[in-house]
Formats: sequence, C-alpha cells, structure tokens
Amino acid sequence: MAQAQAHAEGQQHPISIYLKIWGLLFVLSAGSYLVDYLHLQGYLRWALILVFMFLKAGLIISIFMHMMWERLALMYAILVPPLLLLVFILLMTVESDYVFFLRGFFFEAGA
Repeated sequence: MAQAQAHAEGQQHPISIYLKIWGLLFVLSAGSYLVDYLHLQGYLRWALILVFMFLKAGLIISIFMHMMWERLALMYAILVPPLLLLVFILLMTVESDYVFFLRGFFFEAGA
C-alpha cells in the first residue's frame, strides 16, 4: 500500500513546470509567427521555422508526454529512429545534388 502511494505521488509534478513550459511554447510560437510577419525568405526562413518546430516538439515530448522522466532505453527507442531518418534524408539530398551536378556536366559536354 505504501509503495503504491509513493509511486502515485512520484508521478505528480508541480503545476509551475507546466505553466513555464506553456509560456515557453507561447514564446516559441510567437517567434515562428514573427518569421512570417517579417517576410523572411529563403534558407533563413526555413531554418528558423524548423528550429522553432523542433524546439516546440521537443518540449511537448519531454514534458507533456513525460519523456523526461522515462528510462534512457525507452528514450533511445523513440528518439533514435527519427534522428536516423533525418540523417538518411540529408545523405540522400547530398547525393541527389551530386547526381544533378554530374548529369549537367556530362550532358552539357556532349551537346
């Protein structure tokens, strides 16, 4: 009985944590809206949008989905596959740029 009660009390977090995270999410959302308000264009715009998106998603996952308090193995099981997908996407992007360059180099040389 005492162990079950201690376990239940250990799962409760102070409301101040949630209010601080809510405020931080509000600030990050205002920053992402500010990107459009300032009419930023190009890579800067997309980089800022992605940074704000990943920061907000990280806060939501770590606090509201309680990942901050989970075991390290579970965190790795959830976080590593999306990170590996991002690495693979980056590698494919670099390779596609290289293939595009080679096609332009060889097809223009033959014309």
